[in-house]
Amino acid sequence: MELNHAMRTSFAAREFVDEPVSDNVLYDILENARFAPSGGNRQGNRVIIVRDEARRDALAQYSEPAAKRYVAQLVRGENPWNSVIPTTATEQEINETDVPSILVDSFRSAPVVLVFVVDLKVVASMDQYLSRVGMISGASIYPFVWNVLLGARQAGLGGTITTLAAAKEADVRTLLNIPEDYAVAAVVPIGKPVKQLTKLKRKPVAEIATSESFDGPQFEEPQSS
Repeated sequence: MELNHAMRTSFAAREFVDEPVSDNVLYDILENARFAPSGGNRQGNRVIIVRDEARRDALAQYSEPAAKRYVAQLVRGENPWNSVIPTTATEQEINETDVPSILVDSFRSAPVVLVFVVDLKVVASMDQYLSRVGMISGASIYPFVWNVLLGARQAGLGGTITTLAAAKEADVRTLLNIPEDYAVAAVVPIGKPVKQLTKLKRKPVAEIATSESFDGPQFEEPQSS
């Protein structure tokens, strides 16, 4: 599959047909995805392949508390789990919120779930002393995760990066025997999508790119001469 086409058609797949994903296909995806960059090329990325039904169900359950808050904040018109603007939703509202099946059932319906973790002993967290949520460490794991999803698209499969279960990281560690110094970065269901989207809605370049400074002029498509 041509690269630009893969980037423009790799959507967040959460519903899957009842078909297995073979070890051969999965190995081929990981064999290519492992060439993703990481900080200092330290390659602290690890992935746990979860096929066991009970473990997949547990991952769905661990995702529910974060999903409740996510939905409760949406109802209030907030940006869910935002670290800058505190939520106005009460704990009672959050606890009483129903979890839409689409947020958690993909772990149960997908034939395989990939849990991505990163070794915190080898990442260079340049922003660790800033007074905000850390972002930089993700540069050593998310390129690998996205390579896996591009490889899945190439293979006619799909998936989506989910992070709800990370709010219950201690439980996920216990479930999968993850060492204390590894962070859970993503839980990704993988399978053959019920339908394949080919036209995704995204903001145009002019809305996301500026020249020279954040408030600089929009970066527009060059005019043909």
